[in-house]
Amino acid sequence: MDTIDLNFQERDEAEMLSRSHSFEQLMQNRRTVRDFSDRAVPKQIIENCLLTANSAPSGANRQPWHFAVVSSPAIKKQIREAAEIEEQEFYENRAPQDWLDALAPLGTDSNKPFLETAPYLIVIFAQKYCLNENGKKLKNYFVTESASIASGLLIAALHNAGLATLTHTPSPMKFLNQILGRPASEKPLMVLVAGYPDENARVPAISRKSLQQVASFQ
Repeated sequence: MDTIDLNFQERDEAEMLSRSHSFEQLMQNRRTVRDFSDRAVPKQIIENCLLTANSAPSGANRQPWHFAVVSSPAIKKQIREAAEIEEQEFYENRAPQDWLDALAPLGTDSNKPFLETAPYLIVIFAQKYCLNENGKKLKNYFVTESASIASGLLIAALHNAGLATLTHTPSPMKFLNQILGRPASEKPLMVLVAGYPDENARVPAISRKSLQQVASFQ
């Protein structure tokens, strides 16, 4: 196996503490937004954030993800219409009452205007297998885990760039393969809505768990 030098920059502890605290404060301000502006976002910003996401670790370095970036109003309209059909079925027939009760404080329903309003929809697909240069099928490993890590990096990168996001997961999502022309080897993981928040956007008054609640040190 060929190797290269590790491009690792060691920092003194004071700088490490400062950088880790600054990033933590930045990410504490991240909120899921449901009211988006239709203001244009330069494509280069989205591309830079996608490159950040593509740096994620993955099983056997297969990088089993595809980011389908949608800015076309016509395609966004198709996605919204298909998603709202699934969402209406979910809210009216499939969702258990305890799930609906959990969602109630967030004010969500089957109406998804942000799928058309926001300038970008990034549909993240997890690739179950890929093909090598000879057309041979190669199984990918830890597909969902790998694509989820990449998705987390993408959310952080978009927030760091100054954009708002929303993760939308209609179920089922096979209509996304059809609309976007993606192969059956790819499973839609989520629709990541990205753009500027509407100037009058508000978010639920919720809190995050404390460090003591989410972490243990042994």
